[in-house]
Amino acid sequence: MKILSTVIFIILTLLSLPSFSSDISLKTLAKNSYWLQLGHYRSAVLTEWKSEVDSERFFLTKSGKTDPYAELLATVDSFNAIGLTVNEANKLRCAFPARYTWLKKKIPNNWPELNCIELNQWKEVMNPAGITLVFPTAFMNSPSSMFGHTLLRVDAKDQNRHRELVAFAINFSAQPDVEDNAAAYAFKGLVGQYPGNFTVMPYYRKVREYNDIESRDIWEYKLNFTEREVERILLHLWELQRATFDYYFIDENCSYQLLSLLQLANEKLDLTSSFSFQAIPSDTVAALKNNKLLQEPNYRPAFGTRLYHYAQQLSAQELASVQQLIEEGEFDNATYTIDRQAAILEMAYEWLNFNFYDQGLNRDLIAPRLKKLLYERSKLKTPPPFSEPQKPLASPEQGHSSSRVGITLVNSNNYDNQIELSYRLAYHDLLDYSLGYIPGAQISFFDFQSSFSKNDKLRIEHLYLIDAMSLAPDNEIFNSWSWNMRLGYDRQPDINKQKSRYFTQGGYGKSFGDPNKFHSFILGSVEFNAGDIADNVEVGLGTELGAVWQLNSNNKLAFTGNVMWLLNSEVARHSRVDLSWNWALQTNWALRSNINYKKWYREETQAKLTLYYYF
Repeated sequence: MKILSTVIFIILTLLSLPSFSSDISLKTLAKNSYWLQLGHYRSAVLTEWKSEVDSERFFLTKSGKTDPYAELLATVDSFNAIGLTVNEANKLRCAFPARYTWLKKKIPNNWPELNCIELNQWKEVMNPAGITLVFPTAFMNSPSSMFGHTLLRVDAKDQNRHRELVAFAINFSAQPDVEDNAAAYAFKGLVGQYPGNFTVMPYYRKVREYNDIESRDIWEYKLNFTEREVERILLHLWELQRATFDYYFIDENCSYQLLSLLQLANEKLDLTSSFSFQAIPSDTVAALKNNKLLQEPNYRPAFGTRLYHYAQQLSAQELASVQQLIEEGEFDNATYTIDRQAAILEMAYEWLNFNFYDQGLNRDLIAPRLKKLLYERSKLKTPPPFSEPQKPLASPEQGHSSSRVGITLVNSNNYDNQIELSYRLAYHDLLDYSLGYIPGAQISFFDFQSSFSKNDKLRIEHLYLIDAMSLAPDNEIFNSWSWNMRLGYDRQPDINKQKSRYFTQGGYGKSFGDPNKFHSFILGSVEFNAGDIADNVEVGLGTELGAVWQLNSNNKLAFTGNVMWLLNSEVARHSRVDLSWNWALQTNWALRSNINYKKWYREETQAKLTLYYYF
């Protein structure tokens, strides 16, 4: 009888345990890609796995950051209320609803259905039906936004086009120190010194920030997720309230972390494994496109884009009347028809409103003036006079890929012919194929070039850590300033050979024309040089100028030059002139020719022919 009782007890004990929870089965489950994604695990150097989450409270065991199996055991034990009260176990189930719902399906058990008051209220307020990826284009005046930005919009079940702005936005961003200047911000962002986390806020706040204040065009891509997949994404977002990440501008940034969230929609998705070195926003959008998750995007032109487009529909006389109306509160309307009076009033309202956001003007002073303009416009019974900006020919994901390799044939008047190999981590220069990118903007990050000559000598020709330029044209609406900055290493012509130079350079000035057609620029410039080419740190002052002519979408010509007067050097100045032509063979292939003249301690002329591949 005692033996029978023992057998019955063992059988009942085995039946009460999850049938899948043997050690071997849990070890297998711990290697499941979806479990690894739930913990944000990636393969590591010193350990097999390491989570990208850097906050301890995200893990249920001390070794959870580097041991997905130990984290799985601790999670299952917690959900089984082992060592916990029922209330404590339920609290953890509600803190990790994505883990709980997935494990409930993977491990047969008697776990109850989730019943979490706060989570249910949160989902009820959102009322989710879909998700839209939002891509504000690059903002060249901010180091963290020079590549653009991505965020998500949660689309409600009762949402329409007119109610999009009151939807909720999901944003991942760094939390910088308020006392850091731009240089410290850029450096810390590159080396991961800022924490990053997910936040949820009204979408209109992000539109106002990007579209109105920073005047960035916005692309909105509705994603092909079912309501069930959207729910899985939001359940994991709820878990990420407990998570912080080290934020890196180049790889573990906003776009990468959003992909890591979106791939939780189903077990078949893998959106992040291909981003080992960098996650440029346009590339992450392309990754979603390659997984057939993007619908045709909606284009939301920036405040500045609309304002300039409206100005193009006014004559010079009408623009002068607009300025008079803004400055004096009235204009001579006797010479204008009712339609043109309406155009002047609307333009004055839009321009003054833009200045209010752009310059941070006093609301108490500006609001009554804006109200008066609207009142005067309402008295004119005529349709809106302006057409809206047209959607660009290509959205960002249709542009060339961000990384680039090249092979170059070089002919020089002083040295042997040579072959150069180049690599650029990211992401676009003035001569690259323009579709999908901001015209007149250049951001080259980690641009490396080496050379091989006939005598098999291998040399580093240059390594530019950053080479950025913003050529926003000056016009009748915007008093825009242009700038550039460069930091890196190159080789310059000396009497007998080329010598190394370490340098940093920056310029500030004006550009003119249309970046989509023909535009020119002139910058005042300052530089600091060191290395073999200089006895000590040499200071240079001078100018840089140029012109870029876009013949068509595939062909560009550029003429650029600079001259720098050296304040503490044996030579009075150095200079360079370049004539370049870029032919985009396809979106990701280009042929570029260049003739350049350099003078430092010696004159040198080179002719180059380069084949580029973007990937």
